[in-house]
Amino acid sequence: METDLRRTAGNGSAVHTAEFIVSSARLGELFECSEVLRRTRQRAEQIVDDAGAMLAEARREGDADRALMLAEQLDEARRSYAKVLEAYMILTRRISDERQEILQAQIERDKHADLSGAA
Repeated sequence: METDLRRTAGNGSAVHTAEFIVSSARLGELFECSEVLRRTRQRAEQIVDDAGAMLAEARREGDADRALMLAEQLDEARRSYAKVLEAYMILTRRISDERQEILQAQIERDKHADLSGAA
């Protein structure tokens, strides 16, 4: 007596289902990472804004030494923000690619199901 899994494995649907589950889990993990990076990006943006405001204040007050130090810190904050933004964009692209792969696999599976159903 054949189990349901063996019957479905014969036409590949169990394999497709397993691949879909793995892809969906991977996509979920990417979304979780994206959320963490989104919050990190927002915080980095706030740090850059705060550093810029502190630099402007030091310049208004004529504090050259403090302004020089804050200008360096602002540059570092901007570089760090750029790295976080780049990571966020890479992850966003990866999520988009993963979604596209899942959709393409579903289209292919549906196409094969339609062809086998017609026979």
